[in-house]
Amino acid sequence: MKAIRTAIALATTMLLVACARNGPPRGNIDDDPDGGPAWGRNVDRKVRPGITVLLDDSIKLVAGKRVALITNQTGVDERSRRSVDLLFNDSRAQRAGVKLVKLFAPEHGALGTLDREGLSDEKDEKTGLSVYSLYQRHTMAPPDSLLQDVDVLVVDLQDIGTRTWTYVGVVLYAMQAGERRGIPVVVLDRPNPLSGAFTEGALLDSTLADASYPTPTGKTNGFALYPVPLRHGLTMGEMARLFQAQFKMNSRLTVVPMRNWRRGMWFDQTDLPWIRPSPNMPNIMSALLYPALVPFESSNVSVGRGTSEPFQRFGAPWLRADSVARLLEDLSLTGVRFRAERFTPDKPGDNKYAGRTIGGIRIEVQDRERVQPARIGAAILWALSRVHGDSLKLTIPGFDMRMGSARMREALVGGADPDAVLDRLLPDVIAFEKDVRRFHLYR
Repeated sequence: MKAIRTAIALATTMLLVACARNGPPRGNIDDDPDGGPAWGRNVDRKVRPGITVLLDDSIKLVAGKRVALITNQTGVDERSRRSVDLLFNDSRAQRAGVKLVKLFAPEHGALGTLDREGLSDEKDEKTGLSVYSLYQRHTMAPPDSLLQDVDVLVVDLQDIGTRTWTYVGVVLYAMQAGERRGIPVVVLDRPNPLSGAFTEGALLDSTLADASYPTPTGKTNGFALYPVPLRHGLTMGEMARLFQAQFKMNSRLTVVPMRNWRRGMWFDQTDLPWIRPSPNMPNIMSALLYPALVPFESSNVSVGRGTSEPFQRFGAPWLRADSVARLLEDLSLTGVRFRAERFTPDKPGDNKYAGRTIGGIRIEVQDRERVQPARIGAAILWALSRVHGDSLKLTIPGFDMRMGSARMREALVGGADPDAVLDRLLPDVIAFEKDVRRFHLYR
């Protein structure tokens, strides 16, 4: 039975990889801009983010404009220079008459160090510009009152490749604000850290999503937006293109693509600087396992916040780690192992078990090309429900909004085989992947 499950999971992975890698031939690292293959030529093969491409050859998009920039600490070029500084005083921007007039910051603030709600406005020390927090405003969108002196909205944020990331919500709501005010939106694209070659996990049930077209005054959650899989395989720019089409938005959207990025690239293959997108995202391994554990943010299970490796472990005072780890190991999930341990959360942002040494399980990735985080998360819920049905507490609907489906949660808690539950999702996932190829900017 283990061998069959392993074979099914591996075959599924290969099928999804093959689907994702057959997108339209745009943005290919191997193509010379003048046509023909570039092998053997002295060409720049390094990945350049959207901010570099904007300044190099697309400055006309913001030339002579009053610009509002939505960004944070992740908005840097390949030399770690801030997009804020480049648009404010780089010679190319100055020659084009670019005028950066204000800044907006998403969750975690302009520096990405804050891990609480209701963030205050700030001041950027180097430029003196005001930084308006979008995380203290219910809609997470730039309010109309702050856009009266703005000609173009520019977004430069690092996505994490998972449906639940609030920065994607910021892009959607910025597009909505731009449409209301007649202001064009420019998205400076960045890599999907988990590569764009994998798509998996439940599509968000439409009944759990925000209204299909959020209103200026309606409160939003910022992460349950539209029916996409938990691991969506898109870049921020591609997601913006999807939103524009699916929400039938009339906003003027321009995505400035990266140069030389390919769908199969993981972030550490780009040579771009890794800057924590949030306080609890220290490296790519945490980003990879984030889809597995993010549903448990809405539970009484610690996901490792307050440790050096958040989202790479989970635990609770009541957890019988040896028993749960044994159950998980028996599933023979591809590319991953589980090891019982104990850990102590130190000042965790979620306030779970601060200063207490608790039973835990470390998730050890053996092969990142084969690991399937959505299956890991489903298996963990199944195992915890079997061993600790009375102790495990889930907060509904928050858990469902993160995992994506109430029916999936109910099946796993009821004891259904996690592989069988995930396999039932495959037709929808594959259909989604095929449908969104039209929004791909890279192959």
